[in-house]
Amino acid sequence: MTDRYQSFVSSPVGKLLVKNLGLPNPVRLDRWRDGAPLVDGTVVTGGTGRLTVAVEDSLDGFGVAHTTDLGEQDRAKALVFDASGLTDPAQLVALQEFFTPLMRRLDSCPHLVVLGTPPEELSGNARIAQRALEGFTRSLGKEVGRGGTSQLVYVSEGAESRISSTLAFLVSPKSAYVSGQVVRIGTTGLGVDVETDWRRPLEGKVALVTGASRGIGEQIARVLHRDGARVVGLDVPQAASELQALARELDGDHLVLDITAPDAPQRIAHHLRTEHGGVDVVVHNAGITRDKKLANMDAARWDSVIAVNLSAPERITRELLSSGTVNANGRIIGVASIAGIAGNVGQTNYAASKAGVIGLVDSLKGELTDAITVNAVAPGFIVTQMTAAVPFATREVGQRLNAMSQGGLPVDVAETIAWYADPASSAVNGNVVRVCGQMMLGA
Repeated sequence: MTDRYQSFVSSPVGKLLVKNLGLPNPVRLDRWRDGAPLVDGTVVTGGTGRLTVAVEDSLDGFGVAHTTDLGEQDRAKALVFDASGLTDPAQLVALQEFFTPLMRRLDSCPHLVVLGTPPEELSGNARIAQRALEGFTRSLGKEVGRGGTSQLVYVSEGAESRISSTLAFLVSPKSAYVSGQVVRIGTTGLGVDVETDWRRPLEGKVALVTGASRGIGEQIARVLHRDGARVVGLDVPQAASELQALARELDGDHLVLDITAPDAPQRIAHHLRTEHGGVDVVVHNAGITRDKKLANMDAARWDSVIAVNLSAPERITRELLSSGTVNANGRIIGVASIAGIAGNVGQTNYAASKAGVIGLVDSLKGELTDAITVNAVAPGFIVTQMTAAVPFATREVGQRLNAMSQGGLPVDVAETIAWYADPASSAVNGNVVRVCGQMMLGA
C-alpha cells in the first residue's frame, strides 16, 4: 500500500516544503529480501566488555564485514558497542567517544546496538551505569534519522554465547521498524545452544499461526515458511477459502475453526499431535476490534474482544503445554499491541485484551520447562487493509507519530516473530518488543 505523503516529500516540491517548513521526512526503509546478505555494508564494533568476542564470532559466522576502525572514506551500516564493562557513571563517556565520531559517517537506514548487563543483576555504581544505557539508546533512536534504529540488549552473565540470533536480527534490515527497544537475553534453556543456518533457521519445524488468512497473519505465515517451517494456518470458517489457498501456496496445512469454541484447544492439540507430531512455534495472531467508548460499550462487544484476543490464546497455550504438544525448545509468541501499553480512545476492551497478552507472557515466562520460551510483539501503526479504512487525518497522525514518521508493514511484525521463533533464540524469554518505529506514546 503506497504512503502518499512519503511519495510527496520525495518529489522536488515536497523536498522544498520539508526543508522550509520542517515537515516530517520519512525515509524509505531498507527491508531484508530473500537472497540478500544479512548486512549490506560494514559493522563497526567497539567497547571492551565481556561480550566483545561473542560479537565478533557472531558477525564472522554470518559472513558480515566488521571492523573497529572505519576507513576515512568508508561509511558504516551498523554500530555495535559492548557497554557491559561500564561499572561507574563516569565511564559512560565511552558511549560519546565511540558514537559521536561515527554519527555523520552512517549509511542510510543504519542499525545501532548497545550491549550491557541487566541492572538487576548488579549493585552500586555498576547498576546505575547499566540502567543509564536505556535512556541513551532511546534518545539515540530519536536522533539517528535516515531510517536508522537504536536498541539496547541486556545479556545476563553466562549467556555471552547466546546473542547470535538477536544480534543478527538487530543489525539487519529485518528489524527495519523496531527501534528504541530493550531486549533481555537470559539463561533460559542453558545447555540448549542450537546453531542454525540464519537463512533457514526453521528447517524441519512446525509452526501454528492463528488468524493466518490475511493481513499480518498471512505475512507471518509467509516469513516462517521462508525460514523453513511447515506452517499450519488457522482461521474462522468465514475465511476458509483464503486460508486454504494460502496453505496450498506454502505447501502447508490448515485448520478451520473458531478459537473461542469450548473444545478448540483440544481439537488444535489433537491435530498437531496426530498430523505433525507436535508443534515448535505457536503464534497467537488472531484478533478482533469492537470499538466504542466505555460509556457506550455493551457486554457483547466487551466479551467478544476479550474472548478472541486473550482468553482463547491463554486456553490454547495451556492445553498445548499440558498435553505435551509443544516440542522441546518450542516457542509461544503472542501479538499484543501498543494500545495495550499506551491505551487508545474507544478501545478499552481491545487495550485490556492486549495488555492481558503481555500479562500472559509475564505469567508463563517463569513456568516453562524444556527450553520453551514465551514472548510477544506489540505492533504500532501497521499499514493493512484495515488501517486503510481509518479516516485520513487519524491515519496520518498514526503514521507520523513515531521516530520514523511512517507506518510499518506486516512484514515488520513477521520478521520480529521469526527472530523469536529461531531455535537459536532459546535465551530470549519474557520479552515484549514494540514494532512501532519508536512511537512517541507508551514506554
